[in-house]
Amino acid sequence: MTAEDPKAEIRDQALALGFDAVGFAPADLGGVAADRLRQFLAEGLQGDMGWLAERSEQRGEPQALWPDAKSVIVLAQNYGPEEDPLATLEEPEQATVSVYARNRDYHDLIKKRLKRLGRWMAERYGCQLKVFVDTAPVMEKPLAEKAGVGWQGKHTNLVSRAFGSWLFLGEIFCDLELAPDPPEADHCGSCRACLDVCPTDAFPAPYRLDARRCISYLTIEHKGPIERSLRPLMGNRIYGCDDCLAVCPWNKFASGTGEPTLQARQDLTAPRLAELAELDDAAFRAHFSGSPIKRSGRDRFLRNVLIAIGNSGSESVVPSAMARLDDGSPLVRGAAVWALSRLLDRTAFDQLRRERLEREKDPSVQEEWLPESERI
Repeated sequence: MTAEDPKAEIRDQALALGFDAVGFAPADLGGVAADRLRQFLAEGLQGDMGWLAERSEQRGEPQALWPDAKSVIVLAQNYGPEEDPLATLEEPEQATVSVYARNRDYHDLIKKRLKRLGRWMAERYGCQLKVFVDTAPVMEKPLAEKAGVGWQGKHTNLVSRAFGSWLFLGEIFCDLELAPDPPEADHCGSCRACLDVCPTDAFPAPYRLDARRCISYLTIEHKGPIERSLRPLMGNRIYGCDDCLAVCPWNKFASGTGEPTLQARQDLTAPRLAELAELDDAAFRAHFSGSPIKRSGRDRFLRNVLIAIGNSGSESVVPSAMARLDDGSPLVRGAAVWALSRLLDRTAFDQLRRERLEREKDPSVQEEWLPESERI
């Protein structure tokens, strides 16, 4: 590597800071990613995520976001789990939380490391640069593929031959002319494990996702009541879903993360649904301080918990659902009604309906009480 090409130094510095993989790409996606994004938005597959459309032109082309960008450095952080992330799906009174949300918010960790690397680059090479981690309109996975870090699998997530499905991404856009790394080829072959395992059939075709059916979208991004036909399919997944990631055969090469802040908190590995259902707003904020779960807010989180309670089939959690019938949030009350409709026998539920309908003023919750034949 010549003195005029600082790639080796940048790579070494990034790895020394704690990143697990580094790749270099031109600040040009070539239009294919932008075309796919336009099709995705045109079909309305983004659901409530209006922010995807708001800056779609910048998202589709790096130089539309920053015209001076010549190269993109893609940094990856391994967050691989030590245990089977799907093991709790067989424990109906416990909750399943996505691996990425079982400890600190990864944005904080990666952004600090990106800034440290960026400061070093600016001092070393006198370059201009910008750092991004998820929150900016950057198409991270196509850039990571172009930089040779991994490829977008049939589930649309990034897959790495070295780390499987478990990589967080961050980017540095810079005005240095850096030789790009060879792009990673698609190694999915004929495998369709990720497509077939999806509980809600969220993949209309390989490499295409309908976010409106995706449990990660429903439990994190979707703000209102979740479609009734999808609720039974969610099981006890209360925040995110790892099914399509976890079944990927390339995970046989993955290893658990060595980063302590990304290793699972014991209380989030298999939390009890009954305990989570008791959280008021203050307790929710305290319990999830520094966690990505906090961003969903208490009401959406309890909506998810109550759907899981309804799917548990356990009489022991009936009191937890009953206690939420007087919750201050209509979203929570409605989910509690649905949970009880699944857990109580018809006679007990009909009696409860007669008592509660007279007291309930919110139309959305009233509808949850009604038999299917009487809903508008």
